[in-house]
Amino acid sequence: MRLFNLLNIQHLVLAVFPALLCVVLVGIALSFSHFRGNISEDRSIRVTGIYPDGIEERDAPFPLFLFLVILGTVLWGIGYIFMIGLTGEVI
Repeated sequence: MRLFNLLNIQHLVLAVFPALLCVVLVGIALSFSHFRGNISEDRSIRVTGIYPDGIEERDAPFPLFLFLVILGTVLWGIGYIFMIGLTGEVI
């Protein structure tokens, strides 16, 4: 038995929420890969540059999954900094 019952709840939350977040992100990534607009098909087909060995460059849209991962990382980092600053303790 733990000295503080709140630790059980905190460990449960720390185990469940990242798992749910990963499931949601993978579900979003599998549902569609990028924001689709009027010119997205044209951008993904049109070649904007050709490199040696036949490598072609296209101006394709940025994948939504990568955008969400980068945004989540930045928000987590900012939140971590604020939590350390407000509480004075390392999480």
